[in-house]
Amino acid sequence: MTILAIDAGTTGVTAQLVDVSGNSVGRGYSEFEQHFPQPGWVEHKPEQIWQATIAAVTAALTAAGKTPNDVTAIGITNQRETVALWDRATLACPTNAIVWQDRRTADLLNDQRFAEAAGWVRQTTGLPLDPYFSSSKLLWIKRNLPEVWAGVEGGRLAIGTIDSYLVARITGGASHITDASNASRTQLFNLKTLGWDQRLLDLFEVPASALPTVTANYGMLAHSDPSHFLGIDAPITGMAGDQQAALFGQLAVREGDSKCTYGTGAFLLRNTGSEIVNTDPRLIATVAWVSPDGAPTYALEGAVFVAGAAIQWLRDGLQMVSAAGELEPLARTVEDNGGVYFIPALTGLGSPFWDPQVRGTIFGITRGTERGHFARATFEAIAFQVRSLIEAMNAAVGTRILELKTDGGVVNSPLMLQTQADSLGIPVARPANLDTTGMGAAYLAGLGAGIWANTDDLAVAPGTMTAPTKPLDVEYQIWLRAVAAARRF
Repeated sequence: MTILAIDAGTTGVTAQLVDVSGNSVGRGYSEFEQHFPQPGWVEHKPEQIWQATIAAVTAALTAAGKTPNDVTAIGITNQRETVALWDRATLACPTNAIVWQDRRTADLLNDQRFAEAAGWVRQTTGLPLDPYFSSSKLLWIKRNLPEVWAGVEGGRLAIGTIDSYLVARITGGASHITDASNASRTQLFNLKTLGWDQRLLDLFEVPASALPTVTANYGMLAHSDPSHFLGIDAPITGMAGDQQAALFGQLAVREGDSKCTYGTGAFLLRNTGSEIVNTDPRLIATVAWVSPDGAPTYALEGAVFVAGAAIQWLRDGLQMVSAAGELEPLARTVEDNGGVYFIPALTGLGSPFWDPQVRGTIFGITRGTERGHFARATFEAIAFQVRSLIEAMNAAVGTRILELKTDGGVVNSPLMLQTQADSLGIPVARPANLDTTGMGAAYLAGLGAGIWANTDDLAVAPGTMTAPTKPLDVEYQIWLRAVAAARRF
C-alpha cells in the first residue's frame, strides 16, 4: 500500500509517496510562477498550480518506481488563505488566485463597518480583520471584478481555497469540499459550530451556495477520477492546511505540543486540545484538525508573513546571492550583524504586530556594512520574529515553551537553528525529514484509509538538537526598537 501526499505550497508543489512504515520512497517537486501585478499584490494562476501538481506527482511515481495503480490513498495539504474561483463544468479559472501574502484589501478593511465588526468577527473565527485571510479577498473580487462575481452569484463559478481547487481537478469536478482546518482560515467559518457562519457571509457578501462542503480532516472524503488524474484511481482520505499538516507531521498531537515551520513565512502552532484559546488579539485561534466523529482539536497560532521569502528577496530582488544556500556562508564571513537590523515587512507584519501598512526597512547601514551583515541580519530577523510570537504565546497560555520543534526549508541552515536557539534561550529540534507538512498529509491519509489505526502506529525519525550558546537579548531589544520605528514611518 502506498500513500500519495501532495503538498501545494506557495512557490511550488511537492509530491511524496509514503509506504506503510511511514517512509518516503519517492519524491517530486515542481515550481510555479509568482505574479506581482502591483506593489503589495501577490497572485497565482491556478492552472499553473495544477500543472505543477501533475509534474510533481509524475516525478514522484518515477522516483519510486511506482505506477498509478500502486496508489492506495491520497493526502492533500496546501498554502492556506489563498482563494480561487473556477468554472464548475470546465474547471477553468476566470481570474488569478489571490495569495495569502496579498495586501490589496488593507484599505477596504478600514471601512467603518469592519471597525464595528472586528470584535465579534474575532470571537467567532479566532482571526483578526486583516488582508491575510480569504474573506476580504472575495469582497475585493466582488467589488472590482463584477463580471466574474456574476458567475459566482449565478452558480456557474465555485469558490475555494487551494485544497478545494485541487480536489476539483483530481475528481474532475465531481467534489467541491474543503477540510475544517482550511475552512477555519477563510474568516467565514465559526470555530464553535464548525460550519460556515451566515453573519460572516453577510458581512463579506459571500453566497453560501458557492462555498465548498466542510469535511473532517481524514476519512473517505472524495475519490479521484483516473481520466483527470494520471490514471490514478484512489480515495482522497486526508486533507489539511499546510501548518496544521506540519503540526500533525511532527506528531504534536498532545495538548501543549508546539512546532514552527520556516517556509515562505514562519508559522508557530501550539496544540490547545479541545479548548479554543482566544484571549490574546495578537494571536490566532484556529482548527488544528477534526476527526471523522466530528471531535475538533484546536491550536493557537502566530503567523510571520516573511521568513524564507526574505532569503528569496536577497537572492532574486537584490541578487546578493545566486542561491539560497549561499546565504549562510556569506553570513559567516562576519562575526555579528555589524549594527544592521532588518525588518522584513515585505508584505506587512503579521502576528504579534498585525500591521499591514508597514514595509520592509533596514537600519544601521554604515560605510563599513558588508553583504555578510545583511545576510546575518536576515537570519536574526527571522529568529526575532519567532521569538516575539513565542513570548506572546507563553503569556496567553500561561506556560513556557521549553523546546521548539522546527521544520521547513529555512532550517536546513545550521546558522538559522543556532540563531533561533540563541534568541530564545531554549533548545531547538529539527527532525531528520524536514518535509513534515507532506508527511502530515500522508499520516492523515493513512489514518483516513485505515492503513494505521491511530497515531501510536507512527513515529518521527530523530534529527538534530541545537542548544543555545550565546544570548541575543540585547540584539532582540534593538530589533524591537527598529520595528517600532518602521511602524511609525
